[in-house]
Amino acid sequence: MSDAVDLARIQFATTTSFHFLFVMLTLGLVTLVAITQTRYTLSGNENRRETLSRMTRFWGHLYVINYALGIATGIVMEFQFGMNWSGLATVVGDVFGAPLAIETLVAFFLESTFLGLWIFGWGRLNKWLHLALIWLTALTAYASAFWIMVANAFMQNPVGYEVIGDGGDATVRLTDFGALLSNPMFGDALLHVVAGALVTGGVFMAGISALHFLRRTTEVEFFQRSLRLGLVTAAIAAPVLIGFGFAQFSTIDELQPGKVSEGGDAAAAAQAELVARYGPGDYITPEWANGLFGQMIEFGFLLTLALFAMVLMLFRGWLFRRRLPLRLLVVMIPIPFVAAISGWLFREVGRQPWLVYGLLRTEDAASHVSVGSMWVSLVVFTALFAALAVADWVLIARVARRGPAPAEAALPPRPVTPEPVAL
Repeated sequence: MSDAVDLARIQFATTTSFHFLFVMLTLGLVTLVAITQTRYTLSGNENRRETLSRMTRFWGHLYVINYALGIATGIVMEFQFGMNWSGLATVVGDVFGAPLAIETLVAFFLESTFLGLWIFGWGRLNKWLHLALIWLTALTAYASAFWIMVANAFMQNPVGYEVIGDGGDATVRLTDFGALLSNPMFGDALLHVVAGALVTGGVFMAGISALHFLRRTTEVEFFQRSLRLGLVTAAIAAPVLIGFGFAQFSTIDELQPGKVSEGGDAAAAAQAELVARYGPGDYITPEWANGLFGQMIEFGFLLTLALFAMVLMLFRGWLFRRRLPLRLLVVMIPIPFVAAISGWLFREVGRQPWLVYGLLRTEDAASHVSVGSMWVSLVVFTALFAALAVADWVLIARVARRGPAPAEAALPPRPVTPEPVAL
């Protein structure tokens, strides 16, 4: 590959990884906020309602910060399809563009609309309508992930298409939209990502709550409820995450031989098979990417064991009185993010040298951009994304350390009946 193509790959890997960090926390937190608001809306106990209302607003505030900054990373990332990978749109745009267009026009815009109404409707809308808005926000967020994974699954295993033309002028046309939804590389991968997001959001909520207990917070009930919700959600989602991760192994071995490789005779046989099928090339996943794959699995099992142990410690309140497990919960906050990025890089790097597996090589999809221009855009975009990530971390850390709003500011304002005026 040319230097320009390598730089384009590095740039897209960097921007995608940054964006994926935002996505994982957004999907996890919006679900937990919706659950909290549901409990608030259904509760008949006034004291409990006050606590749940404050939880909704506090964790919702953190969610909105992450969502707002994540939008910028997503928009810039999609621009790169046109700037650096024009061949992708030229050859497979008719197929690849369909799920991306649905994601942008339906999921993204609807999600932003519902979230805006939820933010400004607090205390102004009927409580059931307001509750419906946060669930609609969550559902459209998952719809966004759904269509992104449909597009990515096509890149992993192209289905539902026909090739029009010959040679360098050949393009791909969509013939079976249903095949995109039944792609073997789609279902398990989507559920794996969703479970990972719930683990990420749950560990984040539990870790922030544990931090406040280590600081000897006076908001004991608030953070007890938050810690329980986050910890139990993460503990339930963790085995689901592992299960759907392992469920993909047989599909990967069948459709992408050589992707999960430990070297030796098996790797040599896979390489020979793929050379015979596609021509000369290096089709075996690099050792460092396989290392990330192993790291993801190790983190997943260790995190699951730790979550189960801490759930057991919730009984009789042991967890809230032991500083060591509380410190571990704080330390665990970045682990789901690291595991998620490791898995994502393995999924994408392991597909090389293909941008669309078996159909479009990465070097053939790259735009004709000079090395100097690629260096400039790489530096600019990396700096921009790093600034957004730092801003996100600083704002979230500031709000998280400050804690929830005072009790009197939590509940939606009640309508005031004017006093009768004597004539």
